[in-house]
Amino acid sequence: MDTIDAPALDRADMERLAGGQDAALNDLMARHARPVFQFLCRMLGNEDDANDLAQETFVRVYQHRTRFKPGARFTAWLYTIAANLARNHYRWLARHPTVSLDTESETTGQSIGEVLLSSEPSPGGAAVAAERAAVVRAAVAKLPAELREAVILCEWEDVSAAEAAAILDTTPKAVENRLYRARKLLRDRLNDWL
Repeated sequence: MDTIDAPALDRADMERLAGGQDAALNDLMARHARPVFQFLCRMLGNEDDANDLAQETFVRVYQHRTRFKPGARFTAWLYTIAANLARNHYRWLARHPTVSLDTESETTGQSIGEVLLSSEPSPGGAAVAAERAAVVRAAVAKLPAELREAVILCEWEDVSAAEAAAILDTTPKAVENRLYRARKLLRDRLNDWL
């Protein structure tokens, strides 16, 4: 059975997109729309905003398709665009009223805590696991932005420190330092759950 080389497939689709084959964007979106939405959902804590910014991320991919460097890793470029949009959104929120994480979506009637994916333990431990997950999400949401970004990318999105450094425009050592500080803060805040 042949294994699919996802980075090579992404680069090929970007070449097609830059060459005028707009349908290549559909292939990229099919592979990356959900992970980008989940990343933004975790960054923003609001599924409506995350959905809007996920769409805007792919608009930017299309608009700047000729700027993509053929040898570069597409996912790093994609997450850099998404992270920058999230940062801009945070700046906007700082100047405007915000919505609580407990606010229910008008379309689904669910809060962001109910929408985020989690792995469920055995039926007997489901309630404890749900409560623990909510406490962890709340603790991560309270981290300073630079620490929260590192945790979300490296722990939840399973991005390497080197890729996270490229996305966050810093060094791998700085990402590791941020992860260390974030883990220490989380350990202190979640002491009762550990």
